Amino acid sequence: MFKRVLVLFAVLAVSACGGVDPDSPLGKRKVIFKEMLSLSEDLGGMLRGRIAFDEQAFAEKARRLDEISRQPWQHFEEEVKDKQSSARDDVWKERERFMQLAAELEDTTERLVQSASQQPLNPDALGVRVDVVEKACESCHQAFRIY
Repeated sequence: MFKRVLVLFAVLAVSACGGVDPDSPLGKRKVIFKEMLSLSEDLGGMLRGRIAFDEQAFAEKARRLDEISRQPWQHFEEEVKDKQSSARDDVWKERERFMQLAAELEDTTERLVQSASQQPLNPDALGVRVDVVEKACESCHQAFRIY
């Protein structure tokens, strides 16, 4: 019993050491990006048959993705370069290009919402829109994210 408690304590202590302050700019953008990823995976999953396609859920998730796609950029403050971040220093050095890619993502999510509001939903057309959103995410990651 003592060994189990000791192991549990050790796991908790180690996991607490690398934590990110949820109120920090890094913490805030990590939460937003995780939600964006989850929504994008659900949308793609519906279109690729991994999740049952539900028109209402698809439209709601597309709207939410569009809403939050506009939020993380405010948390890339120039003076804050966190060592735990996956962002390259180029985010701050090439701020104009970074914000251009952010705007492109916002445009793609807006077009996705427009397509998702046209009833009945056309999964083929939505598939094209989701692919464009995914490519917008990837282009920014390739330019500005550390892998």
